[in-house]
Amino acid sequence: MATSDQPAVAAAPPADPRGSAVPPRAYWVWLGGTQLSVLGTQILAFAMAWAASGRGGLFAGLVLTAINLPRVLLLLVGGAVADRVGPWRVLIVADAMMVGVTLALAVGAWSVPDPAVFLLVAALAIGAVDAFGLPASGALPRLLVSPAALARALSARQVAGQLAVFAGPPLGGLLVAAAGLVAAALATAGTFAVLLFVLALLRPRHPTGQTLPDRPRLRSAVIDGMWVAARDPVLRTALLLVMATAAVLLPVSGLLVPLLARDNAWSARSAGSVVGVVALGVAVVAATVAVRGAWSSPGRTAGAGLLLAAVGVGALASAPTVSWAVPAAALVGLGTGGVTTVLAPLILGSTPGTHLARVQAVLVLAQGVPLLVTHNLLGWLADAVGTSTALYGCAATLTALALTALRAPTSSPRPIGAAGGAASGK
Repeated sequence: MATSDQPAVAAAPPADPRGSAVPPRAYWVWLGGTQLSVLGTQILAFAMAWAASGRGGLFAGLVLTAINLPRVLLLLVGGAVADRVGPWRVLIVADAMMVGVTLALAVGAWSVPDPAVFLLVAALAIGAVDAFGLPASGALPRLLVSPAALARALSARQVAGQLAVFAGPPLGGLLVAAAGLVAAALATAGTFAVLLFVLALLRPRHPTGQTLPDRPRLRSAVIDGMWVAARDPVLRTALLLVMATAAVLLPVSGLLVPLLARDNAWSARSAGSVVGVVALGVAVVAATVAVRGAWSSPGRTAGAGLLLAAVGVGALASAPTVSWAVPAAALVGLGTGGVTTVLAPLILGSTPGTHLARVQAVLVLAQGVPLLVTHNLLGWLADAVGTSTALYGCAATLTALALTALRAPTSSPRPIGAAGGAASGK
């Protein structure tokens, strides 16, 4: 990596390779600012999905594809850039760009009665910025905490993130109902402005321009991230499961719940509440891991989580009212939490310290590539045969994945110290 991204308020890495089990203060400060921006992102995501769903499933799928396409195309470059110049600098630039994009969307939505074009353009811009910001953000926990604290730090991040996801859609629904897409875009711009201040506060301690003698070329660095993920058996298996799960689980909240709400004449606020309950379920599981530590049987936990999510999605498909949809959404969230609290530390803990942002880019890529197909396929299916049928298809696929995960042998990641060190940033 070109620079050290240890912030000025962070303590020096402990002599013990395993380190302290308690994340340092710098991590919590960064986490607070980051999760505020996640709240803004979720407010905007719901507002954009709701606006797009008013034009039908095909257009809603197109808007989501407009976010994922540039993200997929640029993610490996974004990860390589973050490993080359430092995640902190990449995050500052990405967050500044998000402030600009969301302000531009607010102006566009305010100036025209039908902001369809602005939705598509903003979606493309958000996806491009995410391609650089997400790998950098995903790499920072390994730079800020010791190996012994990694599982708890990631679970705490997931708890905070899912609480933001829980609050974001209902807040987005309220803002859309009160003042439309403009208010949601302005609120999101404000959250990213706060994060910019936090990143400036936690500025890197070392001057820029520090380089490694063996720093790879950017082109080879991009390819190397894929190669590391493909040749490591733990990373390869985990990423394949991420791809399959993301293809049918992520569209449930982002695409199918707003469409189901339109079908059943639910309000934007009700739809946002259902999406929020999914996130709350994930947060409950993540909080459990943050308190008790990692699961003792990762394979069985992931399989059980997928099965529970399948039951929840099936129940959601048959929900005639919001009061029925809410407990179904809770099952989806609890199941999703069981999967993600296994896969997130498994992938990050198995990543060599020299490839943190690049492997995180591959992780986001593993989620984004299948969505290019399933967002459009499920949007078309919802228009053609109904949203409930699309949800039943997702439930069936999740059940098959659950049975596969329960039968698969359990693998454990190698010790983090063997992967290049957790807090070194090298």
